[in-house]
Amino acid sequence: MDELIDILDSRGQPTGQTCLKSEAHRKGLFHPTVHVWLYTSNGQVLLQLRGKNKETNPLLWDVSVAGHVGAGEPIPMAAVREVLEETGLGISVRDLEKIGVYKSVQTHRESLLDCEFHHSFVCELKVPVLQLKKQESEVEDLRLIPLIQFSEEVWGLANRSGYVPYDTSYYKAVIKAIQSRL
Repeated sequence: MDELIDILDSRGQPTGQTCLKSEAHRKGLFHPTVHVWLYTSNGQVLLQLRGKNKETNPLLWDVSVAGHVGAGEPIPMAAVREVLEETGLGISVRDLEKIGVYKSVQTHRESLLDCEFHHSFVCELKVPVLQLKKQESEVEDLRLIPLIQFSEEVWGLANRSGYVPYDTSYYKAVIKAIQSRL
């Protein structure tokens, strides 16, 4: 879905400009996104398999929940909204713990440049994964895997062929943030 989003400068600061998400991707304009990493108290992390019809990274394992921030939308509210849309899980802003903002530039093709600042959060998943309802248009599958397995696959072995290609430093930061909460 195309939506109006805020445009940021290369340092992640608002420019006061907005445009459609499609235009930002076509022109490589920086914009804010949210990432929410859901984890369980017994050391598992929820991953989503991106939908087969996604324009970028189809059928790769990704962050539990990710999405764009609407123009003027508060970052925490965008995170809460995206969690509900993609998993059916209702959470509140109080459930989110911000772990940082990460700059990401990915060139998918000449006319599709993802220049984003991921506002990243962790959130404890307190319901069984079977109670989640994936957003059919965006998410192919949801699964819990042990954090140690996730660590080995995206950091230790660095054989990330089945995962969205974020920087290793980003994956390390997420894993450390979750580990510190277990």
